[in-house]
Amino acid sequence: MFEKSNSCILTLIIFLPLALLCAIIFFPNSNGYLQLNLFNSECQKPPSDLLPPANNSDSKPELKILMGILTLPEKYNRRHIIRMAYELQKPTLHAQVDIRFVFCDLSTNEQKAFIALEILTYGDIIILNCTENMNNGKTYTYFSSVPGMFVGEEKPYDYVMKADDDAFFRLDNLVESLRDKPREDTYWGKGYPPLDQENPPYLVGMGYALSWDLVEWIAVSDFARNNTEGIEDINLAMWLNVAGKGKNRYNMRNRMYDFHGNEPKDFPADTIAVHVLKTDLTWMVTLNCFNMTRLELSRFYHV
Repeated sequence: MFEKSNSCILTLIIFLPLALLCAIIFFPNSNGYLQLNLFNSECQKPPSDLLPPANNSDSKPELKILMGILTLPEKYNRRHIIRMAYELQKPTLHAQVDIRFVFCDLSTNEQKAFIALEILTYGDIIILNCTENMNNGKTYTYFSSVPGMFVGEEKPYDYVMKADDDAFFRLDNLVESLRDKPREDTYWGKGYPPLDQENPPYLVGMGYALSWDLVEWIAVSDFARNNTEGIEDINLAMWLNVAGKGKNRYNMRNRMYDFHGNEPKDFPADTIAVHVLKTDLTWMVTLNCFNMTRLELSRFYHV
């Protein structure tokens, strides 16, 4: 009897501290999820895998834009600059702007290797089934291919854009200009200055947007498919004009312009896009004027 009592006491001595330790380390938070608190202070966020599932019911964007930047595979350095310029911009709440670099089939083993690294790292590249070109159908191949990339999804984007790789868009102003526009039969961009500006017959190729229904129409249009050679922005306008489409036509005029100076006055606050950024110098001036490169003081860099 005495030996059994000693055995019980010994068991309690061994296991009671362990039980108390477990109670200290692991205890339910207010949401009922176990949280490790041995090293975390109250002001640190717990690991994401211990948090309750997020409620995303209110986070669905009210405006979604796909911007395809037509470029060449070998322009690695230019893509690097453009990526950083857009990554640092935070689009307006409830808007989503997806940036994708678009080119045709890769032609060298170096391109296949290095662009594979880009795809694995950034996931922002579209490779079309075409031979690289500028005015021989690349824009048609891009727009006609987009719907097939989202089979099974109901209207994945409100607008699909084509942009040049020498154009810089300010995403907040882009979103603001498209937010209140119709989501059907819409053709948005900058009209060619010498022509009618109220109802421009075509929008210049620096960057323009089509509502999703027009992109779906291009994908099945025999007329568009059979008329792809020639200046791409004029061709696209011709498809729409002949078919009587793109009636909701918006000209951003002076808010989209070619690079023309390096003074702050040359970059108005309501700018949507700056074009003809052909050199690193013009990119530097543009990004500096929009305060994209300003650094906070730090011990880790001397500039």
